[in-house]
Parts: sequence; structure tokens; C-alpha cells
Amino acid sequence: MLSSRVRLIPRTVRLVHSLIYNSCHSSMDLKALLCSLNDFASLSLAESWDNVGLLVEPSPPHTVNTLFLTNDLTEEVMEEALQKKADLILSYHPPIFRPLKHITWKTWKERLVIRALENRVGIYSPHTAYDAAPQGVNSWLAKGLGVCTSRPIHPSRAPNYPTTGTHRVEFSVNGTEDLDKVISAVKRIADVSVTSFSTRTDDEEQTRISLNCSQEALIEVVAFLSQSRQFYQKTEILSLEKPLLLHTGMGRLCTLDESVSLATMIDRIKRHLKLSHVRLALGVGRTLESPVKVVALCAGSGSTVLQGAEADLYLTVLGATL
Repeated sequence: MLSSRVRLIPRTVRLVHSLIYNSCHSSMDLKALLCSLNDFASLSLAESWDNVGLLVEPSPPHTVNTLFLTNDLTEEVMEEALQKKADLILSYHPPIFRPLKHITWKTWKERLVIRALENRVGIYSPHTAYDAAPQGVNSWLAKGLGVCTSRPIHPSRAPNYPTTGTHRVEFSVNGTEDLDKVISAVKRIADVSVTSFSTRTDDEEQTRISLNCSQEALIEVVAFLSQSRQFYQKTEILSLEKPLLLHTGMGRLCTLDESVSLATMIDRIKRHLKLSHVRLALGVGRTLESPVKVVALCAGSGSTVLQGAEADLYLTVLGATL
């Protein structure tokens, strides 16, 4: 099973290597290099539970002449990186996942940090950010299935959006005097942005107030508006969501242009991953000649990502199940 995992990474590694090569010819400041890596796959795309980004940083300034790429950073790999005089190690899986309470020679993960700092080597991990990226691991996996249409099973949302806050509150105000009092009052509430525009309802001129606010500020806004029945009865509260990103997210649901047999699909996967064997679990009543039209895949175990996805074949880096 380890070999199938290893096969997924060279493609990602080649993409990163190409990115860095185009960004510089000899060396690069660490901060500038991190910006380039983030441009390729924003760390905001990573799962909330993941530990991604710069995990170990030598004291600045730090120049990177040699970038060492690996799937998993072990002590043996660290030794190889030091022999090759690496300045930064990009490890797909984060060697530090849970918080370290102390840095001693007792455990291998603590020793990795010690050796990295002693030798002024940074450690960076993209992990699920590379899984979600449009040209990341999941997209690369999908390319081995044949001609198909694919979409993320769990799409990513835009990390930044011009609209601030989590909620929008809208209500109407009659009269200039009330308007000035209301705007003055809501502007005193933290995390609230205010806009207003004129409207006409039943031949009556009104001012429509629109507030963008955080979840915490919403409670204060509602408390203020509830003091006036006139405002509160005309209040609308909208929940704001950031827009989805195309071709970005966890897992892929792939619909083939033409159905193929399971045996054919297995051959395609093996060729794509350059594997001689894969693990297969056949569903009840299925055979190697059963048709495959829809494939749900995930770079990882897929235990959460693939849950609820309907497909003829489920493909993970740990195996395939029909």
C-alpha cells in the first residue's frame, strides 16, 4: 500500500519543482519562496484539521539554494537531505501534526526538529492543500481514468471575498431624524459595516439600511433593532457564504464519457500509477466485467470524503472498492 502512496507524489513534486525553477535560477529568499508555493496551492485550501505550511523556520534571513522534496520526512530522509545540503524540505505529509510539549532527543519527531534547526533547514508541508488544488493530487488521479468529467466531492470556498462578516441585516427607516440615530447607533457596534440606499414603497420614500456583521455583532444588532417594532418588523437577516471555487476541493467525482469494464479501469489505474498490483474489494454480485461509469476518488483513505458519494468504483491511495 505504501508504493501506491509514493506513486502519487512524484507528479506533485514535478509541479512544485517546475514552479520553483521558473521563479528563480539559483537561490531564493525563504519568504519569497513560500509566496510562490502558496500561489501554486493556497494553504487556505487545506482541511481545518490539517497542519500545513512552514512548520520549522530557521532564524531569518534564510536563503534557499536547495529544495528537498519528499513524501514523508523520516530520520533517514532527514539524513539524506542534510547530505544534499538542503535549505528547505518540502514534505507532503506533515512530520509535526500534534503539538510538541518539549523538544528533546527522546522521540524521532523531536529529533527532526532539533536536526533541522541545528543545520538551518526549514520544513514545509502542503498536504491537503495539494489534494484540493486544481492541479493537485486528486486531479492527477482523475487523469488516469480516461476521458471524463470530474468535479470536487467537497468543493473549496474562496478564502477571501469583498463582503465582510457572516451575516447581512437589512431594514427600512422612515425620516431623516430616525436615519441619523440608527446609523449612529449601529456604527458603535464592533465588526459592523453600514451602507444605505433610497427606496420607494407604496409611494413612500424610505432609506434601506444594509449591515454586514459578524456572528457576535449580529446579537447586538438584533438587540438594538428589537427595541423598535417599526424597525424589527421590517428586518431581514441573511447568512453569507463565500463562493465555491471551480475545480478545487477534496476528492473527485468522475463521470466517464463511456462506460468500461472494471478490469479495463483497473488496468488504466495501474498504468497511471505505474503499479503492478492494486488491492480490490468486489461488491456483492459484481465481477471484473461489471461496468464502471462513475468513479469517486480521494488522495487518502477517503473515509470521510467519500462518505455519501454514489459511484460504481471508489478509488483511494489505499485501494479500490467496487
